[in-house]
Amino acid sequence: MKDSRAQELTDLKKRNLPWYRHWLAKIWLTHGGGLYAVGYASTFLYLEVRTIIGELLEAEGVIDFLTDQVFDFFIRFAIDSIANMIHAFIWFLPVISFKPPVGIIALGIGFYIFDIFLRERVANWLLRAPKDRP
Repeated sequence: MKDSRAQELTDLKKRNLPWYRHWLAKIWLTHGGGLYAVGYASTFLYLEVRTIIGELLEAEGVIDFLTDQVFDFFIRFAIDSIANMIHAFIWFLPVISFKPPVGIIALGIGFYIFDIFLRERVANWLLRAPKDRP
């Protein structure tokens, strides 16, 4: 199983995928190719967008942002990105803690339904090169 995933990661570099699909496919392959990978990517993107918007709203103006806060923005963004990555790794914990035991039951059902109905479709979309379209 591990060898096939490593081979898929190697083959991924050879495909001519758009940057966002390449990033998502890499996450898909490295995080197990299931609901966990989708949850990780979704959580990370949500937290990154929230961080960027928060930083832009904290600036007193465009000129202030461009002159005084650009360096601080990139440093804070890098630190926040690491924190966002850690939060994305544990994306399932808030779901589990949501109205116990309903959260854990819903997560279990979600994993089961995703595996049956969506795993293959998501994998086909992510890993299919643009020239492979039917």
